[in-house]
Amino acid sequence: MTRRSIGPVLLLAAAALAPAAHRAQEEDATAAIARYRELLQDGNPADLWEARGEALWQEKRGPKAASLEACDLGKGPGVVKGAYAELPRYFADGDRVMDLETRLVHCMGTLQGIDAGEATKQKFGAGDKRSDLEALAAWIVAQSRGMPVRVALKHPKEKAAYALGERIFFYRGGPHDFSCATCHAQSGKRIRLQELPNLTTPADAKRAFATWPAYRVSQGEVRTMQWRMNDCLRQQRFPELVFGSEGSVALITYLARQANGAGMDAPAIKR
Repeated sequence: MTRRSIGPVLLLAAAALAPAAHRAQEEDATAAIARYRELLQDGNPADLWEARGEALWQEKRGPKAASLEACDLGKGPGVVKGAYAELPRYFADGDRVMDLETRLVHCMGTLQGIDAGEATKQKFGAGDKRSDLEALAAWIVAQSRGMPVRVALKHPKEKAAYALGERIFFYRGGPHDFSCATCHAQSGKRIRLQELPNLTTPADAKRAFATWPAYRVSQGEVRTMQWRMNDCLRQQRFPELVFGSEGSVALITYLARQANGAGMDAPAIKR
């Protein structure tokens, strides 16, 4: 073979090896991130949020000087164990479907006399400005650890919420013409080297939903599902998702139902 003919052969060989090299790099990155997450599990600061949440649940507060211990999260007044795994659900006393956080705001109003504006003025923690809702959610979610997600969709309004959530998930809009499905309806997608879960498949949907709420290392805060939905739509450049709105609860209902059967493992810890 002449020197002139060797050049194209080498170029073809390099082109053939490039996909394999790219796959190897992706596998290395995936393994490294998996190891990083494994190491994070050794100590989850969410324990501190859980302890504060339990104290808030028992503390007599608000104009009525009452605790939240009589709050009905769907399994009867005061029953916390396993409640989160069955949320969102329909509540007759509010005549609407509620997720955990909207139910907590409801109970703060009815039991403690705290109005919704006051209850949600610090809905997401930020440094020294701690969120009571995130702390309460952390503790309540922990009481469902190991239990299967079981969102029944028995009531017509639960079915309607699921259908609306599915529409929102696939709705494209905003300046980038994005939808939730743009990132989360195909397998093998990545952002900043991290795999994006395909929330239309049972395995990924279960793994994703069952590990929220979570302590975010990069933010030093426990984040809830309401925060997760808010941040996803922010990244899509949609108008801000209203906390506890019908749309936010519908989206959470859709994702929770997709995860039915998953064993709850939250609060988890994420990067």
